[in-house]
Amino acid sequence: MATVELRFSALPEHVRTARLVAAAVARRAGVDEAVLDEVRLAVGEACSRAVGLHQNGGISAPVKVLLIEEEKLFSIEVGDEAPHAAIGGRASGDGPGDTGAETEEDEMGLAVISGLVDDVEVSAGKQGGSIRMRWPTVPPVTSLG
Repeated sequence: MATVELRFSALPEHVRTARLVAAAVARRAGVDEAVLDEVRLAVGEACSRAVGLHQNGGISAPVKVLLIEEEKLFSIEVGDEAPHAAIGGRASGDGPGDTGAETEEDEMGLAVISGLVDDVEVSAGKQGGSIRMRWPTVPPVTSLG
């Protein structure tokens, strides 16, 4: 199992880099070319969500992205360190500046990711959350002869 770990400051300008790295590693891992746009979009959405959570919560820790190549499977996990109460709920650390619009934006981002990726796991707790996305890989074609 090969893993690439990417950490970046919670700034929107770094999301594009995360998308490009994810697509390159996914291609190398054997994710179907037809699915690479979905990989890019889903990673961009997950990273943008994490950046927003960090910025809104005043969290200086980096966003963490794990790109994991397993047999017949490629996974990407985007982690944040923002406190969450529960999926779809309000975080216990919500401050007076937080709005319902931010919660709606968060839920919309999760809906977009779920529409792009068939196999998604979202976990959240007081120490942070993660979105794990999985895609099947195809074995490399070898020529006989």
